[in-house]
Amino acid sequence: MRTGQTVRGVRRHLRAIRIVLDVLLLLALMYTVTLTKALLIPLVLAAFIGLALNPIVAAGARIHLPRWLTASVLMIGLIVGISSGVSALAQPAIGWFHGAPDAVRNFVPKLKELTKPLEAANRATASLVNGPSTHAPATQPAPMSISAWDVVSGTPKVLAAVLSVTLLVFFFLIYGDTMLRRLVEITPGFAYKRHAVVIVRGFQTEVSRYLLTAMLINASLGAVTAGMLWFYKVPDPLLWGAVAMFANFIPYVGAITTTAVLAVVCMLYAHVMNFAVFLPVLTFAGITVLEGNLITPMIQGRSMRLSPIAILLWLLVWGWLWGIPGALLAVPMLTCTKLIAERVRSWHWFAMMVQR
Repeated sequence: MRTGQTVRGVRRHLRAIRIVLDVLLLLALMYTVTLTKALLIPLVLAAFIGLALNPIVAAGARIHLPRWLTASVLMIGLIVGISSGVSALAQPAIGWFHGAPDAVRNFVPKLKELTKPLEAANRATASLVNGPSTHAPATQPAPMSISAWDVVSGTPKVLAAVLSVTLLVFFFLIYGDTMLRRLVEITPGFAYKRHAVVIVRGFQTEVSRYLLTAMLINASLGAVTAGMLWFYKVPDPLLWGAVAMFANFIPYVGAITTTAVLAVVCMLYAHVMNFAVFLPVLTFAGITVLEGNLITPMIQGRSMRLSPIAILLWLLVWGWLWGIPGALLAVPMLTCTKLIAERVRSWHWFAMMVQR
């Protein structure tokens, strides 16, 4: 009897030690991921882009086109398209950046007209409670400015990151299948090799489908948003359509942020403050509700649906570790982790926890 109690006590101590070691390992991994984010963010982004574009290169290989040729044509097309988009959106973005102070100054009188009754009521209440009082005029804060040196000093880092991602995507598209075959070859035993092939191929197919579908859905949302804003005669609809497209990679938070930005833009450039000013904002909110609750679940299927709590927690963690790039990459990373967990027996609990 005493021997059994001793064994149970040893097991409890070992379990406690294991939990402590797991927590320390998790903290060490988080610290490492934060410390090496300058290396990991381009690598993860390039891996996702390569997985999304791999079906196109694989389709070219099936019709006996060399992978390097298909990858080269695809990368040239992407570079030309992205460069054209950036050059088309750069001028409106710079215009909004420089015109924002004047727009805010013009908007303040309109806002005062709306808040005049509230200010009168507040002054009347304050005079009744505290008696008449005089306040010194508030000092105006110094305007924020970004010097040309800030832009010039940050340009090499941006160019290096873009070049790194471009080269990584190109080589992933050419040599990705070769790397997977080498991974399978070094796996010991025929049964393990077959299991590794099933896991890798299934993961690659589902992740590629998910990423390509998400990119197409978000691009369609940006196009619909731009068309809607053009119909309502909102300035620079292509710019805000692009903002909606990229922000939609961050579920919930991206839609809320874009809605708030559109509300500010519509109020800044409204001639008369009335309900019609908010029609573009309400229309965009309806579009995002329809996309998030009907179109995306119908296209992607139930296997890709994630719990909102898991998404928000994942966004908080990766936004804290990597900032805005972490928030943009959080949901694709969570989806990939879920797909891997579904195929690894000891990780099934994680797939069950994060799915809806």
